[in-house]
Amino acid sequence: MALRTIAGHSLQAIGLGCMNLSHAYGHPPSAEQASRVLLSAIDMGVDHFDTAALYGFGNNEKLVGQVLKPKRQQLFLASKCGMTGVDGKRVIDGRPATLRNTIEQSLAHLQTDVLDLYYLHRWDKTVPIEDSVGELSRMVVEGKIKAIGLSEVSADTLRKAHHVHPIAAVQTEYSLWTRNPEIAVLKTCHDLGIAFVAFSPLGRGFLSGQVKDATNLVDGDIRKGMPRFQPEQAKLNQQLLSSLAAMSLELNCTMAQLSLAWLLHQGQHVIPIPGTTQLSHLSENMAASQIHLNADQLTLLAKIFEPNKISGPRYPAATQLEIDTEEF
Repeated sequence: MALRTIAGHSLQAIGLGCMNLSHAYGHPPSAEQASRVLLSAIDMGVDHFDTAALYGFGNNEKLVGQVLKPKRQQLFLASKCGMTGVDGKRVIDGRPATLRNTIEQSLAHLQTDVLDLYYLHRWDKTVPIEDSVGELSRMVVEGKIKAIGLSEVSADTLRKAHHVHPIAAVQTEYSLWTRNPEIAVLKTCHDLGIAFVAFSPLGRGFLSGQVKDATNLVDGDIRKGMPRFQPEQAKLNQQLLSSLAAMSLELNCTMAQLSLAWLLHQGQHVIPIPGTTQLSHLSENMAASQIHLNADQLTLLAKIFEPNKISGPRYPAATQLEIDTEEF
């Protein structure tokens, strides 16, 4: 796979998001299956693994730490703080003391002395971004983390944070059907030399054609409460997939691969981190970096999935208030 740069490291163009091995999409796979996915990813050349304190309320970090420990020195390991599970509930807390407590837990869970990249998972709007990033900068000085990242922030917040300490990466949802980063933060990352890590690059399964709507999703799957997956909205969104399917057939690839390839063409600083629980999907996703799209194909895909053609916001109203990203 082609290489991309993040926090001074040359890494494979596509990383692995580990969230759904423990969190968010209903019943997670068994520990054995999750371990197979992680080990197979290494065998396929994946060297960038992304987790968070929130995922599985610590269980994802424990899983990743246990499985990856023998290869730790050869891998780029990222985790996140500022949003964790407290008494069974998701809590956003960016106070320095809380971030300090979380990094100690993360290092223990991940069985490592230092993280290559540590994100502020959400900006706690009750705490100045300068205070949260200031505490993360002290962790850099202490050698607990090598680089700082931010997640779901606006270009304005990014610049404020970058003034306190260099930001190595911004992680935000970005895909054909979620184009919000194109408003400002994608270019800001480019201008400042910051990597842009795209989570949910397959639209939480929508762009692969695997997930049509919330009707058959199991309890505990966060997509059941997301507006775009409600039957009425999903029916409208499904109409966009016919053109994606036609182009993927023409290029002899899957819709998922085509969607990832489109992302990779949006800039050398863009690094998708699709997640999966299936080995076949893992192999499929990693092969997407070999697909070349010409200017006409890129333009057509962008036009098919213009933001005004997408039905429904990406988050429920309450969750939308928690993020800082620019929105169409």
